[in-house]
Amino acid sequence: MLHLIFQSPVDKAVLDRMASGDVAVFLDSAVLSVLKNGKIAGLLSNKLNSNRFCVLSEDMKARGILAVELMAGLEVIDYPGLVNLTVENPLIASWS
Repeated sequence: MLHLIFQSPVDKAVLDRMASGDVAVFLDSAVLSVLKNGKIAGLLSNKLNSNRFCVLSEDMKARGILAVELMAGLEVIDYPGLVNLTVENPLIASWS
């Protein structure tokens, strides 16, 4: 399942609902939640072995965030990468 996370701050319950193998993409203001010292950094670190976490590069740029400011293990993707994820994951949940 693909989880599109728009909300900021990101609710811990959203991440708890992710099953092993699910993918999450942080978009809009949610990109602020995945900074190295972000509120959910510890929770994300614990899930990196079983889930894939991505950040939309265009939303990072709009907020002046550099890739080096993100917590380790996150993947920066662009819009074509987001489209590919929607094709690869027929079930999509949107969190805003």
